[in-house]
Amino acid sequence: MANDVRFERIAPVVTVLDLAAALDRYERLGFDVEPYEGGPRYGFVRRGPVSLHLLEWAKRDPGCPGSHVYIYVSDADALHAEWATKGVEGNLGEPFDTEYGLREFSYVDPDKTTHRVGSPLPKR
Repeated sequence: MANDVRFERIAPVVTVLDLAAALDRYERLGFDVEPYEGGPRYGFVRRGPVSLHLLEWAKRDPGCPGSHVYIYVSDADALHAEWATKGVEGNLGEPFDTEYGLREFSYVDPDKTTHRVGSPLPKR
């Protein structure tokens, strides 16, 4: 029965054009990084309970949009301020309040992966 199965975590796989550059970028953003030592060019990035898998895929069309991931955090403004000091390549958007009750910003990396980040707005 489906009700007996508890989902415990998710780790989206995002494609990157250069695994070494992507691992370096995520490390500068405060993630723990670990390259996979066997098989394909693959790596893991983790920050707390959030993890992503990275797959180097040279055949991906660099002109096409990449993946989209949504990361829920406790304080979007604090994380934005942290990431703004890291000097990583890409486009870091400004935080804003959404109509659906989140404080949100986005970061689009050079591999065209959009990282949308949000935290709950205080109750009014």
